[in-house]
This record gives sequence, C-alpha cells and structure tokens, in this order.
Amino acid sequence: MVTVTNYHVRQRRDGTNFIVLTLSGGLEMVQSQSSGAWKAMVRKCQIPSNLDEPTAKLVIGTQMPGNIVRVQSDPYEYTDKQTGETITLSHSYSFQPEGATAVVAPQMEEALV
Repeated sequence: MVTVTNYHVRQRRDGTNFIVLTLSGGLEMVQSQSSGAWKAMVRKCQIPSNLDEPTAKLVIGTQMPGNIVRVQSDPYEYTDKQTGETITLSHSYSFQPEGATAVVAPQMEEALV
C-alpha cells in the first residue's frame, strides 16, 4: 500500500499550474554503502495529477494498492541532508499500481510538462 502524504503546485513551461501528489510507501531499513550504518527509510515519489488544489488537500491520507519501485535513471549526485554524505545515484522511485508489470511514469511525466 502507498499513502498520499502531500501535494505541490508546479508550473508547466507554458506557465499553467498543475498538482503533483507525493506518495509514500512503507518503512524499510537500508544500510549506508560508505559507513555501514543502518537507517530507516520510506520510499517516496511524486506523480502528476489533474486534481485542483482543494481536491488534492482532501486526498491526503488516502491509501492505494501498489508500491513505490526503484527505476533506473541517468546518474546524478545526491546529498543526504542528515549526514552530509554525497553519493552518485542512477535510480529514482516511481509508483507501480498493484498488478502492473511495467513502470511508465517517466514517459507520462514528459507528456504533462
């Protein structure tokens, strides 16, 4: 299960606004590659929507069947805000509805921009 935990108003290149929803998965424990320390993590992703802002506020807390899954991407640097550790990642996270076999979120996101 994933939970809608927040929303943000974003702006398209043409200047019009749209809403993205933040989805959060369950609690996981991950181990740092450099220090070996364990830390708690919740996978999150953002998905575009056609909701207006009042509706986006109403759906916060809604649970949906599915998972937040890891998706390969071009390499990029990420700095952990808690530890200051900078690492190079080559993945992002995307919503996968229960029963789906492929993640198509990157293509869908391009269509909305």
